[in-house]
Amino acid sequence: MSYEGRMTEDLAMPERRLIETSLLKCLFLHGGVIREFGEGEPVVQQLADEFHLNDRQRRETLKTMYRKENRRKTSLLWHRLLFRAATALARKNLVSRPTETFRLTNRREWMLTEKGFDEAIKLSDIPISRKDSLLVASFEVQEIARAIAERPKPENYNPIDTSKKTVTRVANRLLRQRGFRQAVVEAYGHKCAMCGLKLASPDRLSWEVEAAHIVPSYARGRDDIWNGVALCRLHHWAFDIGWLTFSVDYQIQVSHAVDRLPPDDGIMGGYEFIRAPADKPMALCLPNRREMHPDPAAIRWHNQHVFNRQQRT
Repeated sequence: MSYEGRMTEDLAMPERRLIETSLLKCLFLHGGVIREFGEGEPVVQQLADEFHLNDRQRRETLKTMYRKENRRKTSLLWHRLLFRAATALARKNLVSRPTETFRLTNRREWMLTEKGFDEAIKLSDIPISRKDSLLVASFEVQEIARAIAERPKPENYNPIDTSKKTVTRVANRLLRQRGFRQAVVEAYGHKCAMCGLKLASPDRLSWEVEAAHIVPSYARGRDDIWNGVALCRLHHWAFDIGWLTFSVDYQIQVSHAVDRLPPDDGIMGGYEFIRAPADKPMALCLPNRREMHPDPAAIRWHNQHVFNRQQRT
């Protein structure tokens, strides 16, 4: 038995398979990513607490001699066991290694893969039906979101993709949708562009805000940052249905149909949900980076084909 194996056995440390399971669940609860297992990292202590490790189990060190360099390296046994469990998960393609994640995000983190995401959902007793509503990072979705966020904008942007297939593989379409949502929601800081609402679920695995297409998918709208805007569910519905839109200078506009609304419609606890932007000029809350703002061509399409259509009814 190796030196490390003897210490692990003598100290009655947790089995690797149990650590692997806890790591997957921990990654899931931390939004899909955790940092490397360094001294003082909260996740290291969190997992130690989960296994009820005593002080000696947490603090025992391994001593490794580098003979060629004639130097000795010490490391905490608990940190080494976490690293070995994470490495085992990476070999099973359940997580990406920090070196791989760094090339994608410029941060040295362990990140769930799609396969690991599915396994973590199962271990966490969360219905798989919730997967597409969760803003938990996976390596594959992060790749899509990064490509969307960093793609250079064409000089004459067309928000409609005439080559876009109306029928695609479900798995590819769902990955693309999640990548689009992650890119847009993160660009807007998880806030609704119309009302500024920012609210996460109690477990902080999902956010109230959604990524809305300006030119919708049914019209072959592109999954681009310039054809997207972050909206809360209520404003998303009002935008898609044509109650609200915004101008090319990002001022919120209200349909003239508001004049035909019964007096008690569109009111929430005394707040005039529909009428408020008509009574007082209101501008969108936009991303800090100008290059991520909605494109005028997409806005004009929505004005003409969704908003103005409602104006004529």
